Amino acid sequence: MNDIKQRRGAGTALIASGGIFFTAEFIAAAAWTNPPYSYTHHFISNLGVHGPLTAFGQFMYSPLATVMNTGFFLFGLAALTGVVMLRGLPGRWRWAMVATAVLLAVGGMLVGLFPGSDDNGTTDYHGLGALMAFVPGNVLSILIGRAHQLLGISPRLGRALVVFGILGLVSLVGFETVLVSDAGVLIGLFERGIIYPFLIGFIIVGAALRRRRP
Repeated sequence: MNDIKQRRGAGTALIASGGIFFTAEFIAAAAWTNPPYSYTHHFISNLGVHGPLTAFGQFMYSPLATVMNTGFFLFGLAALTGVVMLRGLPGRWRWAMVATAVLLAVGGMLVGLFPGSDDNGTTDYHGLGALMAFVPGNVLSILIGRAHQLLGISPRLGRALVVFGILGLVSLVGFETVLVSDAGVLIGLFERGIIYPFLIGFIIVGAALRRRRP
């Protein structure tokens, strides 16, 4: 019975990870109305900058920046909680996943604590946090997918999680390419291509863990 509760708890935490991020993003973006926030043009981090100000070639004005920064801070912690609660993992798998989830959690916390506004001398911390969230989040998706048999989830879902992680890492390359070029074309879309896949994967695998019968 305790194993069942822990597995369901892990599933709930993983669902919460994606749910927290998407909810915070939606609320903060909906409050940004003048001019409207663009999911394809604006950086995600702009939602955590109250402003109004212009930085990195973009206008930033997020009335509910606190909501987004809270989401940044909490989503990684929720993912870490879910990973710690996973059952059936041998030592090497557990340590690899927990270490990766710790990096994700710390990255999310740095992004939330140090908004990327370039006006307070903390941009480097913000950039480090973003990288720590981008890469470990996708690696964690791949690890969970590869460990599908140990976790009792379907091979089909395991493959999907691996694909999600690879898609996110490929999107990271595209994001960095656009960023370095200063073109700014669809930069917000590329950034969401990094983080959305693994968050969706967390929600799906969390739901699968909650449904799984002993």
